[in-house]
Amino acid sequence: MFRLDGKVALVSGAGRGMGFGIAQALARQGATVVINDFFADRAEEAAGKLRAQGLLAHAAAEDMTDRAAIEAMNARVTREAGPVDVFVHNAGIPAQGWGYEQFLESTQAQWDSWMQLNVFGLMHACQVLLPAMVARKWGRIVAINSDAARSATGMGLCAYGAAKAGAVGFLRNLSGEVGRHGITVNALSLGTMNNWEGAEDIARKHTSVGRAGSPEDVGAAVTYLASPEAPWVNGQVLPVNGGSLVA
Repeated sequence: MFRLDGKVALVSGAGRGMGFGIAQALARQGATVVINDFFADRAEEAAGKLRAQGLLAHAAAEDMTDRAAIEAMNARVTREAGPVDVFVHNAGIPAQGWGYEQFLESTQAQWDSWMQLNVFGLMHACQVLLPAMVARKWGRIVAINSDAARSATGMGLCAYGAAKAGAVGFLRNLSGEVGRHGITVNALSLGTMNNWEGAEDIARKHTSVGRAGSPEDVGAAVTYLASPEAPWVNGQVLPVNGGSLVA
């Protein structure tokens, strides 16, 4: 169950952290995984780790906000591994980092960096990758989103939350256009994850399961949505947050 043998899965921002956990989960189910990262050394190292486990992995270091780079990557991946069957849009933090900033002190340049990656980068990637999925009548798109799109953190995430909310609106509408082609489009809404200092303390207080999320938690959820067993799940946002938000 949930096997992905013969499928090619492209995971953006997968050089480490949650993205690597997703890539590893998909590879363990038989997919040939393409590790994308902004930084070439991260992509190569991550792909090497998977190959050392006997899994199928390629590295693809490209900027997911650059349409021409995405097109070149897709052409190269198609030649070397085959057309992409599963696209996981995990890259969501600009290369320069988080950049927490209260809204009144934030700048348009900061807003643009979040929008370019989380909204326009996602749209470009989908427009590049979807034609081959439509031609084969099968595909899976899964975007890693955030509870910041539907909650008030007070942590300086206004632009980030706006970008993530915009991505959800795009994904829901896209699902209505491609569902009859055998393609599903879904998202995960992540809560507090264990990839930053202090996350576990916050998660113990605010989640019903009493801990922060892990790469393994995210990888398992993505694997289900990417699998042949999930053809009737389309246009949905699955909360993966330890029960911190339940509505």
